Formats: sequence, structure tokens, C-alpha cells
Amino acid sequence: MSQLVAGEVAPAFTLPDADGNLVSLSDFPGRKVVVYFYPAAMTPGCTTQAVDFTAARDDFLEAGIDVIGISPDAPDKLAMFRQRKDLRITLLSDESKETLNAYGAWGTKVLYGKSMEGVLRSTFLIDVDDEGTGTIELAQYNVRATGHVDRLRRDLGLLHL
Repeated sequence: MSQLVAGEVAPAFTLPDADGNLVSLSDFPGRKVVVYFYPAAMTPGCTTQAVDFTAARDDFLEAGIDVIGISPDAPDKLAMFRQRKDLRITLLSDESKETLNAYGAWGTKVLYGKSMEGVLRSTFLIDVDDEGTGTIELAQYNVRATGHVDRLRRDLGLLHL
């Protein structure tokens, strides 16, 4: 598994959202997109991160940045997650883990002292050109759920202190 760095072409993807509609990176020409990978809907850390992104959604949109969360959960679980937590961000399902692998967001991690394969909580800022091709502007791996959205907003100049 190789990790992506700023300046690289972002791997293209087309994945189902919580309603089963296909969403592609190329659907956002001329915009920037935060794509974040999380392990599982309705778990404490993932809930914190999704709720924080939803709370900050207007700041991101005002700056021309859309937010997409991707996990290996099935679309029906994502729909339940969205409804239960009143989420207003796009949630995509990558059950095959192809996109997770392409972004280097799947691999060995240590949890409670045990090595296991799973999602490496990661966040990317992608600049999508007018033809729909994305370029990585920011790649963050192994981020912590708590406080991550505020740090990202600060890094992008969206957090007004």
C-alpha cells in the first residue's frame, strides 16, 4: 500500500451513496472536495467525525469545498447513519475496498495492541479540474476523529478564531 502525496493525481472513483445513487469524483468539476475515509458508520469516533463535518458543512461549501465520507459500509447502513445522526454530507459505500486501497486508506493498523487489517482514518483535499480529474492538494493519514475537522478547517483557513 502506498500513500498519496500532494501533487499526485487523485484516483477516480464511482461509488453508491446512502440512497444507492452513483457518485463520482468527476461529478465535481471546478470544485475542491474533502474526501475522508472512516472505518464504520455509527461507531463513536466515526459519528464524532461525521457530526463535526456536518456542523462545518456550510463553512466548507462557502469556500467551494464539498465533503464526502467513504467507508466499507453498505448503502443501507449509511442511510440509517445519516438519518439517525441528521448528517448533511455525502456518504459513499466502498464495500469492495477498491477506492480505500487506491487512496492508501486500507491496511494494517494496531488496535488495542493487536494488528489487524482495516480502514486507516485518512483525509484528502482534492482539486477537481474542469474535465473532472482530481489532484491531491492535501493528504492526511491516521488522523484522530476528535478535533480533526477543526484542525482541517484551521489548516484550510476556514476556522475563524
